[in-house]
Amino acid sequence: MEKKKKHKLVGLEKRKAIAGYCFIAPFIIGFLIFMIRPFFQSLYMSFTNVELGAGKFDMIWSGLENYYFSFRKDPDYVQLLTTELLRMVLYSFAIIVFSFFVSLILNQKFHGRALVRAVFFLPVILSSGVMLGLESNNQLVASLQQTVEEATVGINVTDGLKTILTTAGVGTRAFEWVFEVIDNIYDVALASGIQIIIFLSGLQTIPRSMYEAADIEGCTAWESLWKVTFPMISSLFLVNWVYTVVDFCMRSDNEVIDKIQKIMIEQQNYGAASAMTWIYFLIVIAFVGVTSLAISKGVYYGD
Repeated sequence: MEKKKKHKLVGLEKRKAIAGYCFIAPFIIGFLIFMIRPFFQSLYMSFTNVELGAGKFDMIWSGLENYYFSFRKDPDYVQLLTTELLRMVLYSFAIIVFSFFVSLILNQKFHGRALVRAVFFLPVILSSGVMLGLESNNQLVASLQQTVEEATVGINVTDGLKTILTTAGVGTRAFEWVFEVIDNIYDVALASGIQIIIFLSGLQTIPRSMYEAADIEGCTAWESLWKVTFPMISSLFLVNWVYTVVDFCMRSDNEVIDKIQKIMIEQQNYGAASAMTWIYFLIVIAFVGVTSLAISKGVYYGD
């Protein structure tokens, strides 16, 4: 009987694995067909000087010259790279914290919960495709933003708090980053839609009996959060972290990407642009790998 039960579990896990591979198959096939050749071509291009001709281009091997140019000769790249990496860490952390606590609120029972959930999912729609262009180019949205800014002149709470902390000797660079996130809370909320949905789906899978058992043991709501809720959805923090970091690197206001585009389009230096892109890519991949390994150490995988 026990052997038969184990066989069923193995069959179920195999079916789940097959279903997972079917879901990711379109991406793998598309990557192999459309992306694998440009991927390695750009890597080779980063070690060459590209000379444009009539309807063609020649790649002349130059070794590490483009990488030396990126780190030592270009006056802005290293500074922009450092700034964007710091912003990536800060904003990714802020987005994870914001989406987690919003999902906790949306998981509660209250009137109009479906409407509130839809409102928080709107950033996913607004930050995609045509809607993003409409938002950035819409004169009505621009005038509304200007009106809000003019109406709040002189009553900026964060500026006042920053002044108080600076006067008291507490204001440091860390506080400046925090206040920047607070001032850009709209951007944080706009980038939190998918993360909220993932956290919310995880919260809804936690058995109610676990909270009832915690109540019987005398746990407070705060203790239940850290002893029950947090461990049960800890794996989703890893998923959301990877998604958030990658999504941040694809933002339209990424100054490193703007710099690479200027090198490529305005200066037509395709070799240097490729080298800068690969530097940025490898640093982000290394960061994702190290942080994911650290986060996975605290992930609880229940049976």
